[in-house]
Amino acid sequence: MDEEEQRPDHGPLAGFTVGVTAARRADELGALLRRRGAAVLHAPALRIVPLADDSELLAATKDIIRQAPDIAVATTAIGFRGWVEAADGWGLGEDLLSRLGGVRILARGPKVKGAVRAAGLTEEWSPSSESMAEVLDRLLEEGVEGLRIAVQLHGEPLPGFVEALRVGGAEVVGVPVYRWMPPEDIAPVDRLLDAAVARGVDAVTFTSAPAAASLLSRAEERGLLTDLLAALGHDVLPACVGPVTALPLQARGIDTVQPERFRLGPLVQLLCQELPGRARALPVAGHRVEIRGHAVLVDGDLRPVPPAGMSLLRALARRPGWVVARSDLLRALPGTGRDEHAVETAMARLRTALGTPKLIQTVVKRGYRLALDPAAETKYADG
Repeated sequence: MDEEEQRPDHGPLAGFTVGVTAARRADELGALLRRRGAAVLHAPALRIVPLADDSELLAATKDIIRQAPDIAVATTAIGFRGWVEAADGWGLGEDLLSRLGGVRILARGPKVKGAVRAAGLTEEWSPSSESMAEVLDRLLEEGVEGLRIAVQLHGEPLPGFVEALRVGGAEVVGVPVYRWMPPEDIAPVDRLLDAAVARGVDAVTFTSAPAAASLLSRAEERGLLTDLLAALGHDVLPACVGPVTALPLQARGIDTVQPERFRLGPLVQLLCQELPGRARALPVAGHRVEIRGHAVLVDGDLRPVPPAGMSLLRALARRPGWVVARSDLLRALPGTGRDEHAVETAMARLRTALGTPKLIQTVVKRGYRLALDPAAETKYADG
């Protein structure tokens, strides 16, 4: 850890580890997180099928050129641009734009609106909320019976959207502009799952519903679903870019946090508020000690701590000021067997990492305790 990382301006996410499941824009999200001090564990839970290779998109494009829809719904900027580019590659670009030029186009938000206009088209309407629910409400209020509606799908089924249009009497043509598939290399996903179950990450970010569904599916395949849901329900914060992304988690009973604006920047800012707010801060031996994921702030100074040391520190912090027996601390250490000498070794390394040995007191023949300040003893007396 270099001197720059030790300075007080280490960033609001210093000491925390964040899992990133995104395939698209993962580099951008990872950079935003690292810039604020986080360690990042990247595990793309999906891969995107190249548009030009997708026979379903080609078939939908030909169908729309053959018979123009009455309405087209554009849902994502990258998807709409990719659709036009793929059509160009097939020699169908001009025909597609000519058809869409005579169609009422609804764009889900400002970025999508920009992509539509960049293609030389003009949208009829776009909701300020960027909500597909608002788009659906508008269509149903106007009436869709007998209309042919093309809906640009954005990697996952739009929950209830297509079904509601069909119930309303519309003919719906789905346009699958890009398709999510399982990752070719599953090892990073397995590493993230193992880390989440072991509480080795503090948060996991999701930027698409298929990524969330894919992670849950892989956990189920490995027999880890119950353990993963327990981690996400209590110790590991699931952060989603928006409500559609959160649906697979919510279906499993997992509450998520989401920014008000469905963008990567606000998602990172939300983590900057949530994770420090969940960290435990204690007055110990005249110092302020804040316990984070893989590090400790001692009077604002960032102190990275080895995993075994963090396990001991969390066990002591659960009952600050109380003596914790070596046998209990041994159980807190991962995979150390029955030798209590492992506790002494890990404790020595923990004290060295903290840089202030007096934070933890040895109680002869009994165990160890956090040297909680006397004024705080009554506050924490019930453990």
